[in-house]
Amino acid sequence: MSKHYAEDVGQVITTRTSFIDDIINLARKSSIFYLLFGLACCGIELMQTGGPRADIDRFGSVPRATPRQSDLMIVAGTLTYKMAERCKLLYEQMAEPKYVISMGSCANCGGLFQLAYSVCKGV
Repeated sequence: MSKHYAEDVGQVITTRTSFIDDIINLARKSSIFYLLFGLACCGIELMQTGGPRADIDRFGSVPRATPRQSDLMIVAGTLTYKMAERCKLLYEQMAEPKYVISMGSCANCGGLFQLAYSVCKGV
């Protein structure tokens, strides 16, 4: 509910914003800045959220290039043991509170490459 004061009459006019507007404003107020750690095709799929069709920026969630400005790290793609060291380093550089989302089958369990010697079996 928002209140508007009519100056000439001294009345309070109350208007009800829609439920969708309330949800969008809540998303903007408590938005999460994310760091995309795209390693394979899932990273390309996630980049579509920044395009004109999904436009996640309007909800306040803006991708960041540095982990020091990020609240969330999205690991998308096949994580190898060499990249796992860098992934852990980026995670340690993030400020508290910090969250991680493992996106896709490859990041969750290794996917098609799970039998390879160099692939981590999940983030």
